[in-house]
Amino acid sequence: MEILHPLNNEVYPLNTEKPTAEPTKEEEDYKENGVLIQSPSSTENVLAEDLDAPSKLQDWASFSGSTVVGKGWDEAPARHSEMDNVFPVSREVWRRKADFLLSVIGYAVDLGNVWRFPYICYQNGGGAFLLPYILMAIFGGIPLFYMELALGQYHRTGAISIWAKICPLFKGVGYAICIINLYMSFYYNTIISWALFYLYSSFNSVPPWTSCDNKWNTPNCTNYFHKDNATWTEFSVSPAEEFYVRQALMVHKSNGLDDVGGINWHLVICLFIIFTVVYFSIWKGIRTSGKVVWVTATLPYFVLFILLIRGATLPGAWKGIVFYLHPRWRKIFTLQVWIEAAMQIFFSLGPGFGVLIALASYNKFNNNCFRDAMIGSTVNCLTSIFAGFVIFTILGYMAKMRNEDVSEVAKDMGPSLLFITYAEALANMPAASFLSAIFFLMVVTLGLDTTFAGLEGVITAVVDEYPHLLRKRREWVVLVLIMICTLGSMSTLTFGGAYVVTLFELYATGTAIIVVVFLETIAVSWFYGMKQLCTDIWEMIGFIPGKFWQTCWAIISPIFLLFIIISLLTTPMEIKLFNYNYPRWTKVLGNLLGLSSIIWVPIYMVYKIIITPGTFQERISKSITPEKNVIVSTIDLDYWNAA
Repeated sequence: MEILHPLNNEVYPLNTEKPTAEPTKEEEDYKENGVLIQSPSSTENVLAEDLDAPSKLQDWASFSGSTVVGKGWDEAPARHSEMDNVFPVSREVWRRKADFLLSVIGYAVDLGNVWRFPYICYQNGGGAFLLPYILMAIFGGIPLFYMELALGQYHRTGAISIWAKICPLFKGVGYAICIINLYMSFYYNTIISWALFYLYSSFNSVPPWTSCDNKWNTPNCTNYFHKDNATWTEFSVSPAEEFYVRQALMVHKSNGLDDVGGINWHLVICLFIIFTVVYFSIWKGIRTSGKVVWVTATLPYFVLFILLIRGATLPGAWKGIVFYLHPRWRKIFTLQVWIEAAMQIFFSLGPGFGVLIALASYNKFNNNCFRDAMIGSTVNCLTSIFAGFVIFTILGYMAKMRNEDVSEVAKDMGPSLLFITYAEALANMPAASFLSAIFFLMVVTLGLDTTFAGLEGVITAVVDEYPHLLRKRREWVVLVLIMICTLGSMSTLTFGGAYVVTLFELYATGTAIIVVVFLETIAVSWFYGMKQLCTDIWEMIGFIPGKFWQTCWAIISPIFLLFIIISLLTTPMEIKLFNYNYPRWTKVLGNLLGLSSIIWVPIYMVYKIIITPGTFQERISKSITPEKNVIVSTIDLDYWNAA
């Protein structure tokens, strides 16, 4: 690996213009037939100065060796910020920097920050877990976050077509990313529909999961809140659990994956509402989604702050906080804790889904992507820690009400933590309906942000791959995508849909996405090259990333990802949900789901080598060499004729 050192051993600070030497004659920009020609060492683009016919752009193409696309050009040139202000371009640009940051934060901060991090933290050493978590973030998660933002901003294209500019042989990675995003949309939006159903149910004068007097309750239902004579035994079931299992999901009507039962229609209605909101939030592009995230990305913080204040005043709250943060230093000497820290930071920041590339591709060329990466990743990590305080104040309160240890109350993770444990605690406080409503509204908005970004990653990738066909038909592309997601979600809307959700979550997106990011990191660091990547970043923001970043991208991050992959493959996976043990054939089915996305990487590699002319060695060489840049613009021929 070649490390690119800063010029003159200097690292230029943010927003500082790097001094440049006087150009030589060969490197000087000059005019040829009225066209301002920029030296190949600085750019391969053309500035629109005295251009009066498309044929003169062809002259530039002949000089530079670039390809020119005629009428209907769809992308702005990627290499120079001057092009941002020269021609009107069809590729959108964020209206405000805050729109982009909120979109990135909204994508990274999702339901996992609220339900997974607190559980993982207390299970793996409490306060001591923060040490491996922070180290994994510094050396693994944040560098990958930074790399994807830089790639998307520089090349200004989605997760499929970007590989022609990086390493064409790995273009199958882009297709794999899109398939994984589709799988995620099949189950993730179903979880949001659960939250929407709870939000609707919260508008009763008393939330329906507070009592055992409903038609769906069983004799085992035990309401211990505010009742001195209630006895909690190992067979007891809380009213919140029965509402979740028997009313919201209706799992009792299914016998498992062998017999998922009929359709849960109230969840179908909720999912339809969710997808309707999603469609009208992203159908026009980032100009509409950039406005929506001002609500969906900020509202969760207001709600978390309200719940923290309320939770801190409850009896037993401090017991929960102490349990959450109490360091158990022995834990950090076990391998499992470091595995959990690596997985948590990776899935929390979310590189590899093509979303960061897509969102960054709408930035202006000179946007400071380094600062964005630092802000986005820091906010994400701090939100996880902050959410832990909110969750454990409530768990401490519940432990006191049940007269149990906090570890017994907090034994559930995933959706059960939100829809059973937390819902039950909120429902037994003063102003229960209000607190429940704002909490599940927060859950819905957290999920919507991630859905906006996830589908935008697919849309941008597909539209950029087929710009002439799809760019002017974005509304139809979004509609077709929403319909595909709806049909794909139908299996998760059955009575046994919760079992399908768990299967998708563990197999379809778990290991598969880590393998994809590992391949992406290898392709960028070792085929595209560290020197080229650092040069790209220098062109955009004026300074070369230091040795730390280069070492992380080329060595530490791949090891970080390989560490997670090996740990997942070597750890036996036992799936259990609601006392239902998944049959053995589900493991085969799950592995096939995971392979169905990854398989496109080797398939495309073989296809690319076959269609590339030349000897085998020449084919390999051409397949790993970035294709020539395409000079593109949206200037219509009428514009040229009128100039």
